[in-house]
Amino acid sequence: MSSEQSPDIIKSEANGGDDTSKFYIEHAKDFVELHDQVEASVNLLDSLETFLATFQNDLSAVSGQISDLQSRSKEYDARLSGRKKIEKPLSNLISDLSIGPELTKLILDTPVGEPWIGAIEEFEQRLEAIKARARVKAARDMSDVAEGLRIVAATKLRAFFLSAMQPIRNNISTNMHVLQTSVFLKYRPLFAFLQRRAKSVAQELQRTYTGAARLYYETGFRRYTRSLGYIKARVIEKSTMIGNISSDPSAQEFMDPERLSYAKLDGPSVTLAYMADDRQHKEPTEALFRATLMVLMDNGSTEYAFISKFFQEPASIQTPSPLLRSPVFTPSNLNFGEDRPPTETATESVSPSRRTSAYLNPPPPATRDNDKEQRAMFDGMWKQIMDPAIQYCQTFIATTLDPPPPVVPLLTMIKLNQNALEESQKRECYPLETFLIGLKLQMWPIFQKEMNAHIESLKKLVDGSGGGLLTRGVVLKDSSIQLVAQRYTSLFTAFVALTGQEEEAMLFSSLVRLRQEVNRMITTQAAKHKDPARSAAYLSSTYEILLHNLSTGPHSTTHPKAQAEVAHWRQREEEARRRIVLSRR
Repeated sequence: MSSEQSPDIIKSEANGGDDTSKFYIEHAKDFVELHDQVEASVNLLDSLETFLATFQNDLSAVSGQISDLQSRSKEYDARLSGRKKIEKPLSNLISDLSIGPELTKLILDTPVGEPWIGAIEEFEQRLEAIKARARVKAARDMSDVAEGLRIVAATKLRAFFLSAMQPIRNNISTNMHVLQTSVFLKYRPLFAFLQRRAKSVAQELQRTYTGAARLYYETGFRRYTRSLGYIKARVIEKSTMIGNISSDPSAQEFMDPERLSYAKLDGPSVTLAYMADDRQHKEPTEALFRATLMVLMDNGSTEYAFISKFFQEPASIQTPSPLLRSPVFTPSNLNFGEDRPPTETATESVSPSRRTSAYLNPPPPATRDNDKEQRAMFDGMWKQIMDPAIQYCQTFIATTLDPPPPVVPLLTMIKLNQNALEESQKRECYPLETFLIGLKLQMWPIFQKEMNAHIESLKKLVDGSGGGLLTRGVVLKDSSIQLVAQRYTSLFTAFVALTGQEEEAMLFSSLVRLRQEVNRMITTQAAKHKDPARSAAYLSSTYEILLHNLSTGPHSTTHPKAQAEVAHWRQREEEARRRIVLSRR
């Protein structure tokens, strides 16, 4: 505004200024209150700003704590997952390593009985588990307790088996085979425990059993063969030669067909020892021989079967669970977190496929070499037990062969021995086979000697009947020729009845030689008839008698040798008939 203003304007401005001043003066109180409120608001805002700043700091702290809690929660989750993962294997480990109070109480406080069978198997699995996890501290802590229980179990089992063997040593009337079946084989798992866990005790029991069984069989066979010797002394059977035409009635009975049944294993019942008390009781030689051989074979094969089953090397106990082989239980690999990487040992020591293969396909329990060693051990133990019994049997059998029995009973004994040998091979009693083979080799020369004696006796009879220039021959009657022919057919049918379909060269070669002498005897007797017709008729009638006897014996007519023999004499008979016809023309 210019300095040159009108008075009215100045006046009006002065009035306006007065009005403004008046306005402010009138509202001065309000302005003061408003100023105070503004200052209060500013102070409040300052306080709010300070509070917000503090709150922001607190929020930052809470956020850090929440992040820390989240990290810890994840860590706890990982550890929980790891512990759940290890819970089942760890539970199995504890279960396998721990020995329960019931099992401990049974071993310590109860006598050996049937409950021990399952308990010892379970206890041995615990021992194997403790041995397999020797690096685990819990297994090491349990090893002393387990060893103490093992010693107690071995001590009790030793006393149990020794007491079971006592009846064998004290009483010969004890049924050995019932004891073996009902006691020893029943508690075989307990002895197998001793073989694996207390070898010295098992070896002691094996030696004790060998001595007790040896004494048992020695006493039994000594008494039995002595009784058979008493019975044998009551019958003195002389061997009648086929060429012996004596009038002695005992020489007329050449062969009893019923006695051929003694060649069979399922033949008549064996002679019992108490029968010797009856002074009137008698048995033929082959019956006593059969009784000796049958009793020896049954006892020997049963004993060998028991030895090979009871004393065989037991299979090793497999670890009860494949988890025990896993490296997860080694102290260095107890990892309960998911973020911890596996160590090199855990990943490379045993792969899952190798662990599974090792568990499902365990190595074979015994190799061929072990089988040979086992068999040699069984054979040696059997010989130690049965040697005295075999010696008594050999002594008695020697009395049945010296002097030699008649040729048919002797062949019956040979065939029985052959059947016993085959049966022993089926029963896999190998040491007994050696004895029977030796007996076979002993009897065959005696048989051959007896057959030669028969042939020589008939040859002397035929040669003596012809006479010479300076000697007078023995007159043979037709009845004597028929007697010799009957004896020959009895021999032949008995031989065929005792043999199978197979060819036995040595046996039938002797019969062929004997047949030649019989044929020579018949033709020599027929030649004494000057009339050709009568001579041919005599031959025909004699051959008919031979054919009749060959068809009525105890043998099988379908046997190849029987058919060949019939064909031979039938051909001779037909030739004689043709001679009769020709002589009448």
